[in-house]
Amino acid sequence: MGTFLILIRKNGEFQFNLKASNGQVILSSEGYASKTNCLNGIDSVKKNVKDDQKFECKEAGNGKFYFNLKASNGQIIATSQMYESMSSRDNGIASVKKNAPDAEIEYVAIEDATF
Repeated sequence: MGTFLILIRKNGEFQFNLKASNGQVILSSEGYASKTNCLNGIDSVKKNVKDDQKFECKEAGNGKFYFNLKASNGQIIATSQMYESMSSRDNGIASVKKNAPDAEIEYVAIEDATF
């Protein structure tokens, strides 16, 4: 089972990472102004991973492959890591679909942070 890790960036924004059961980060969010908005982002991931149409497959300028997970309104919820091949990217999508729905949420302790 996967895990959503919530952390606070140096600029004070909240971010989540989805880690697969092997501990590898497979999806990362944008920065959110509040913990509540970050939790809403996680809920959106859990909801939208069920729809193949919500995954946008891309190729970066350096020739690596990645994907975005989008909400119904077209906004990017989270972005994957970079992959060397399209098949690895597709395996990443499968991993997100497998790990996200039942993933637990953990908070990363940041010095002087208040949750």
